[in-house]
Amino acid sequence: MKPRRIAIAYNIRSAHNVGSLFRTADAAGVDTLYLCGITPAPIDRFGRDQKDIAKTALGAEKYIAWEKIGASPTSAATLALIKKLRKENFFIVAIEQSQKSIPYTRVRAAARNAQKKDIALIVGDEVRGLHPSILNAADCIAEIPMRGKKESLNVAVAFGIAVFALWENQQQTRANMRSIINGQTSAPARRQSVVKKTNNGRETTPMTQYGEVWRSAP
Repeated sequence: MKPRRIAIAYNIRSAHNVGSLFRTADAAGVDTLYLCGITPAPIDRFGRDQKDIAKTALGAEKYIAWEKIGASPTSAATLALIKKLRKENFFIVAIEQSQKSIPYTRVRAAARNAQKKDIALIVGDEVRGLHPSILNAADCIAEIPMRGKKESLNVAVAFGIAVFALWENQQQTRANMRSIINGQTSAPARRQSVVKKTNNGRETTPMTQYGEVWRSAP
């Protein structure tokens, strides 16, 4: 059975960011996107399409199942959703900077250690981030390291990094396990020779990248 993939957007203010979340969620195979607090929905309370969401979602909002949870900026409705998902055996991951955070690349291992395969990924307010009560309710807080001067990423960018790192890695792990179970092993990559010019003539150097061959022009 395919692992379930849930995303939660908490108090996202920008409709353009919400549209980007929809588009990325569709690309990553998210099953349902929960829009919590003040996060706008593709259809407003009067039944009208939100043009600013559609502008960046480019139609993805019509393919991803979504649900509006609450309207208040408080965290109560989101916490109730987290409690419900936990009862359904989801592993709850909050994307945020915290003293308790782990690198986002280790989330999959943390879920395996908890013996859970269904994951709910939460991102929050562009300025304030996730409320402390939500962080306390999460099974895991994951952080994306910052190498430059700025201390944070745009919420839609952070979601894209996390969701693909998490679920693409999960798919690869499942594929590897199937190969082991079936007694299959992948053949080693053939090493190609790349010609480098040196002062003394020609020198050949084999080059590979991540098990795949980088082919150079003759």
